[in-house]
Amino acid sequence: MEKGAKLVCKCSKIRLWNYVYYSDKLNKLDETILIPQTRGLSGVTPGVSCAVSRTPPEFIVELDMPLKELKTLLLKEEVQLLLLTAPGGCGKTTLVQMLCQDEQIQESLPEKFKFDIPNYKILVTSRTAFPRFGFRYNLKPLNEVAAMKLFRHSLQDGSSDIPDDISGEDIQKIVRGCGGFPLALKVIGESLRGEHPHVLRFEYILKQEIVPLRLSGFARTECLLADYERIFSIGLEERVGGAVLGAAFGERFAVLHDSVKEVVSKARMFKPILKRLKSTLDRIAPTVNDIEKLSKQLDRPVAETKSLIEEMEKGAKLVRKCSKIRWWNYCFKVYYSDQLCELDDAIVRFCQVDLQVQSRFCQVKLIYKKVDTFSEKPVAGVSCAPATPPKFTVGLDIPMKELKTLLFKDEVQLLLLTAPGGCGKTTLVEMLCQDKQIQGTFEDNILFVKVSQTPNMMLIVQNLFSYKGIQPDFQIQTEEDAINQLPQLLYQIGSNPILLILDDVWIGSESLPEKFKFDIPNYKILVTSRTAFPRFEFTYNLKPLNEVDAMELFCNSASLQGGSSNIPEEDIKKIVRGCGGFPLVLKVIGGSLCGQHLHVWKRKLMDWSDGQFFFNSDTGKLLDHLRKSLEFPKDKFTIKECFMDLGSFPEDQRIPIAALIDMWAELYELDEGGIHAIANLHELTTRNLASLVMSRKDASEVNSYFNEDFVTQHEILRELAMHQSSQEPIEKRSRLIVNISQNNLPKWWNEQKQQLIDHARLLSISTDELFSCSWCNIQAPNVEVLILNFQTKKYILPEFVEKMDKLKVLIVTNYGFFHAEISNFQLLGSLPNLKRIRLEKVSISSLCKTLVPLKSLKKISLFMCNIGKAFENCTIPVSDALPNLSEISIDYCNDLMELPIGLCDIAHLKKLCITNCHKLSTLPEETGKLVNLEMLRLRSCTNLSKLPESIRSLHKLSILDISDSLSISKLPKHIGELCKLKELNVKGCLRLCNPLPESTLDLDQLKLVICDEERSKLWEPIKEFLTELKVEVAEKDINLNWLPK
Repeated sequence: MEKGAKLVCKCSKIRLWNYVYYSDKLNKLDETILIPQTRGLSGVTPGVSCAVSRTPPEFIVELDMPLKELKTLLLKEEVQLLLLTAPGGCGKTTLVQMLCQDEQIQESLPEKFKFDIPNYKILVTSRTAFPRFGFRYNLKPLNEVAAMKLFRHSLQDGSSDIPDDISGEDIQKIVRGCGGFPLALKVIGESLRGEHPHVLRFEYILKQEIVPLRLSGFARTECLLADYERIFSIGLEERVGGAVLGAAFGERFAVLHDSVKEVVSKARMFKPILKRLKSTLDRIAPTVNDIEKLSKQLDRPVAETKSLIEEMEKGAKLVRKCSKIRWWNYCFKVYYSDQLCELDDAIVRFCQVDLQVQSRFCQVKLIYKKVDTFSEKPVAGVSCAPATPPKFTVGLDIPMKELKTLLFKDEVQLLLLTAPGGCGKTTLVEMLCQDKQIQGTFEDNILFVKVSQTPNMMLIVQNLFSYKGIQPDFQIQTEEDAINQLPQLLYQIGSNPILLILDDVWIGSESLPEKFKFDIPNYKILVTSRTAFPRFEFTYNLKPLNEVDAMELFCNSASLQGGSSNIPEEDIKKIVRGCGGFPLVLKVIGGSLCGQHLHVWKRKLMDWSDGQFFFNSDTGKLLDHLRKSLEFPKDKFTIKECFMDLGSFPEDQRIPIAALIDMWAELYELDEGGIHAIANLHELTTRNLASLVMSRKDASEVNSYFNEDFVTQHEILRELAMHQSSQEPIEKRSRLIVNISQNNLPKWWNEQKQQLIDHARLLSISTDELFSCSWCNIQAPNVEVLILNFQTKKYILPEFVEKMDKLKVLIVTNYGFFHAEISNFQLLGSLPNLKRIRLEKVSISSLCKTLVPLKSLKKISLFMCNIGKAFENCTIPVSDALPNLSEISIDYCNDLMELPIGLCDIAHLKKLCITNCHKLSTLPEETGKLVNLEMLRLRSCTNLSKLPESIRSLHKLSILDISDSLSISKLPKHIGELCKLKELNVKGCLRLCNPLPESTLDLDQLKLVICDEERSKLWEPIKEFLTELKVEVAEKDINLNWLPK
């Protein structure tokens, strides 16, 4: 290079005639500087391996035949370059991993990467079926049978059976929506693992457009969306920058290479130069993918790579022009020859000099980084040791014993500890880590990781390495690096058992614990979360404290242990009951009252009873802690609203699911069948924000019968819902909840004679048994749902109801012991949009006196009501008063002996549900007039002896349910005329022993019969004629959930 510097100085003084000598010298200098390696790339990037990345998945379906065909094609002598192509997510990489494990492949093909040698094969996988490849294998999506097999395996994880109440039809719809793509089947199956069947229907079956089903519907499967986004990222500007720039380099290189190979034998004038260019391109071709990756790793300037791409584009055009130059045109020969030489030099210099030099520099930086990593000390303040539990704890000894017993079971590797926020999960785990048996078993291998709401997998693994004083094999730069390094950490810890605790895992991160699962003996993972994730097989639910333990914890927090306090015990008990057994609530409230004067305690009690929640007191920490449980993503905002609506019902009372379905169908436009509502309630139950109690469902009832199902909610969570609903001024609230004790109306109600509530869509008013005063006037023009809860024997509908023009749902519930009489029913006649009425434990015998036309009413529900002769002797016919009524539900109405004839004149009625009415003995012959009836449910009507023959006229009836109607001994003679009947439920009809009517053979549309085992024998002969009929034997279900609390 010293000689070269002198040579360059001399060149400035050389005359024209001495040009050749010094040109040769400069060319030799340039060749000397070039790194002496074959044209192409060499060297190994630190941390990058070219071995097979990982073993194939354990469970694979329908790839044996593609593997055999691919292997046969690959081993053909004429095939050196083979393209395996399929859309993203079809299993190309998995198939190649299987191929690499094949014994015949391992024996037949050499491991070394060489050129121009026998038995050298190249297998390429791509989403794109490049036309230039002579040999190609197209991998097809899975067929329906294989797709179903893979989805079922992903759904149940090989560890448990799929619940019986998930129908095969539902699974088929989801599988078809996945299009046979293995990635989609696995991701969707895993995301639905352990979910309730209503969640499956809510997430997928109700989606009507294919694209939203396959993309938008996969909101929880970001890896799948990311995989498909790559297919469509083909914007021109994006191709010129970032990672896609390398792909553009490969495309332009391929065009140039093909052009040179095509023209080299035709353009004789340029043959030597084209041969040289072809030789350059041939040597670079095998490493084009490496050039793309290295260009990305080195973060090369966009302009630099783009410039070369433009040169290659021009080069391809230049080569094609060369084939058209005549032999005698020496002027063009010189001109084009120089351009071809410049193109060849540019490509060689880019690959040999620019990339090589920067690669060396990159390697040096990586080495320095690695050295720095080895010398790093553990991050200050970061520790994976469990914290010391609080000095004073109560009520956790038995839970710790039960949790420890479950943890030590051989079949348990991953255990979930779940409870609402503030129940003491972390404290219980900290106590567990101090247990002598736990410490004796796991010794120094108890690793405690605080996960939090936004977990960083890289940081977690780095902290674990630092805590144990172990250095990773290579620097952790990605989440995949972290996962790959975990086994090294766990194996280096030693042969002693390992306990990994992942504390406070939030919804959305439920897949995180599974990334820590490895097949290592005596390796246990304990997860704590506010959410009861269904995918976890082993779960321990931590309950709130009982009253004795709660009192002890509260007294300790309020420093009342000495017995010398002047605070009345009754006041203390009231506050403790209000805390609901939540340790955090007890400690925070107790601490806020510690050392306070008696009058302060009295004032607090008075404030809380007046609707000023204890969240408003000096308990910001408590509120913040509980409010974290209400953080929902934007696409689940409705679920949060549903949680807030639960506060509209009285404390310690069961909330009927049927009432919630009516509310939410109008407020949030959810389906009337209740699928969305049930899915939302399952989500709230999973998050420990409510408790859903459902009776066992027969196959025909999963979508339609919820009369025996209810929701309960902890007092603290109800207080939280009410508190969150009360953050805005009264007139601005979208949900107004009013609780009136005795005759003490809220202050805001008394302040103005006419209170305007302009924004509220839901209004709930609860009164107790001592309420007797008259209603004040309220203007609530935008209320759509009105909930009235009371306990008195007589109840007057408020006058202001008359002006609620937008009211759609009215729910009136008597929580008293005796049935109540309701007056002012005529007010409802002025409500033009009222669609649904639900009455519970009221007497409506006087309804006929005040019956008014309700032209918009679609559904009426009567639960535990005294009907008497409410629908007889009315001032106007029932059919005129309720002209558009489509659904009637009558449940536990014990004085109903015969269906009122007037109801049979309602022409639009589609659903008639009479359940648990034990005195109902007959249905009138006029029942046959309900020609539009689609569902007739006469469940548990034990005194009903027969069905009227007139039901033969119900040609639109598709569901007939007479289950547990013990007195029915035979089916109607002409039941075969029910030409649309699809489902028949005769479970528990113990007297139904007679042979089935001959007309049963005419039920061509009948698909499902539900009965007990003895009755199933009656249907065996029928199944020979009705080949699509399925007879399901119902299991016995004995529960007392329906009893009042």
